[in-house]
Amino acid sequence: MTTLLTAPEELGMLLSDAYAGKGIKAIVPAALEPADADEAYMAQRAFLKRSGARIGGWKVGSKSPDGPIQGAPLPAQGMHPTSAMLRGDRFPVLGVELEIMFALGRDYLPGERAPTEREVLDSIAKVGTSVEIVSSRLAGWPDVPKLNQLADLQNHGALITSDLVGYDDGFNFRRPYAHLTFKGDDVFKGSGVNPAGDPRRLLHWVVRHCQEQGIALPAGTVITTGSYTGMFFPKERGMFIGQIEDLPPIEFEIT
Repeated sequence: MTTLLTAPEELGMLLSDAYAGKGIKAIVPAALEPADADEAYMAQRAFLKRSGARIGGWKVGSKSPDGPIQGAPLPAQGMHPTSAMLRGDRFPVLGVELEIMFALGRDYLPGERAPTEREVLDSIAKVGTSVEIVSSRLAGWPDVPKLNQLADLQNHGALITSDLVGYDDGFNFRRPYAHLTFKGDDVFKGSGVNPAGDPRRLLHWVVRHCQEQGIALPAGTVITTGSYTGMFFPKERGMFIGQIEDLPPIEFEIT
């Protein structure tokens, strides 16, 4: 018996196959473009299912301090510890963003009572520095529909993570000092600003999104929350070093 796929499932499979192809770009037929965010999130789930990928973390962000929030699950195989070496040719597009990531100290499971924002904030256990490799499997990026980008794991390529340290509620999350270098030259140095304002406001959305999607969010899962330094597109290979305030530094090399 043949099972007919929905358009979001077909889109997720198309994007997953491009992801596995390392450098292949997907052309999305108009019939497969998501009609709304719900369909884009369905495509994300189909993407991971097709890839056989375990969720290793989450990305979440907003374009303004009170604007709408969007996010995506991160395939575990695309997450790397500091000092990683990544091949640049595996990314069709390669942008670099220096971010702050969080880890919650308790599990959040589908079917549980929905927590309040205060309860989620109170459950923050760890914090660290992260660098997201922004990439895309979409032909013509960035001039492609935003919902297609959301389906494509919100332009996620890889995540490099620092060590995690204990959470300090007094940390300056709104305008921390940020420093990113590439091959010894400054890419960004000064007070960083996250478009979402205080990124902690994004964490409740991740918890509720996972509950609504029927996805477990285990304690310790890292959640990266948007760039403090804008996006940098390196034109050659080399070493990046980044730090935000007094959080653990991070380094990695594009080879």
